[in-house]
Amino acid sequence: MIDILICITSGLGALFVLLAAVGTLRMPDQYLRISVNTKAATLGVGLLLVSAALFFLEISVFTRVITVIIFILITAPVGAHLIGRTSYFIGNELWGNSVIDDLKGKYNKSTHELKGEDKENESENEKDSIPKT
Repeated sequence: MIDILICITSGLGALFVLLAAVGTLRMPDQYLRISVNTKAATLGVGLLLVSAALFFLEISVFTRVITVIIFILITAPVGAHLIGRTSYFIGNELWGNSVIDDLKGKYNKSTHELKGEDKENESENEKDSIPKT
């Protein structure tokens, strides 16, 4: 029974890592590549580590695997966010068919500052969200 679980988790892990690699090659811009790598590769590596823990069936290996999985779950999104933010700031273009650029007009290239929402727009949105009695 444990051999079947090891085969399933290692197979799924390898599949997700393969999908991340294919996504890296196929996605049209850097932001989509970052998204694919963060999600699929994190899941794939996590599944491969779980299969290693099942293979050894020792407490010391299991605690190390859990620690590494938690570390990856914490650091992968932060790293992807920083890479994406830096890519935007240095001027990497979005894909031509991208629909929304949330940071457009909010980034000052000379001071490297990001602007938040306009106060006027926030107050208008708040007025719209308050139900009229």
